[in-house]
Formats: sequence, C-alpha cells, structure tokens
Amino acid sequence: MAWTKSPESLVELFDSVLPTETGVERRQMFGYPCAFVNGNMFMGLHQQNMILRLAPDDRELFIATYGTKLFDPMGGRPMKEYPVVPDGMMDDDSLLRDWIGKSLSYAGSLPKKVKKPRKKPASKKTRAK
Repeated sequence: MAWTKSPESLVELFDSVLPTETGVERRQMFGYPCAFVNGNMFMGLHQQNMILRLAPDDRELFIATYGTKLFDPMGGRPMKEYPVVPDGMMDDDSLLRDWIGKSLSYAGSLPKKVKKPRKKPASKKTRAK
C-alpha cells in the first residue's frame, strides 16, 4: 500500500501547534512528523490525518463529541489510543491546542521508554563458523 505525503499546510499546522515544553521531541516516523515525550508518541501526522494519543476517558469523549474514529493506518487494526483529529478541529486553534495538551499530559504520565541498544552485526569470525 502506497502512502501519500502529508500536505505542506498540515505539516505547517503540526509545527505551529507543537508544544514547546521541555522534553517534547519532534521526530519523523514512517516519513511523517510525530511528537514524543519521554519516548512516548503523543501526536503525529499520517497522510491527511492528525492523530492524538488520549487517555481512555478523554478518548471516549473525543470520539463521541466529534464523531471521529480510531486511527487505522493498515485497515482492520486500529490503534486503540489514537483517534483521528476531525477536519473541523484543524481550524480551531484553541480547541486543537487544548486536546494536544491532554494528549501530552497523558503520554507524559506513561512510563518512560528506554531505547533498546542495537545489536552489533556478527563479526566475520563468528559468521564463518
């Protein structure tokens, strides 16, 4: 399945609402901008969608209030913590920032992810055996 790049206007919106708190890190994931805190993703883009990671109660409220759905990039395997931000919210900077704040707060409360060390490739001597 070929994915399309996010529109430049969406990337610009993402960058303009990205929180500036200490510990927030902007990285690319699968070629799309994403934001992390303590190694946990809390918002990101995928094609024409912005997604937020929300706590269970906030997620239920978000989906019920805005009539959105869970993020499902592969079809049939939705990511249970990540609803899609509805298009109408993209035009309401204050509302969008409020929900991004909830997302950041939730992801910040999760255990810190520690990067796993990369395995070193086997040496030539090991491979020869």
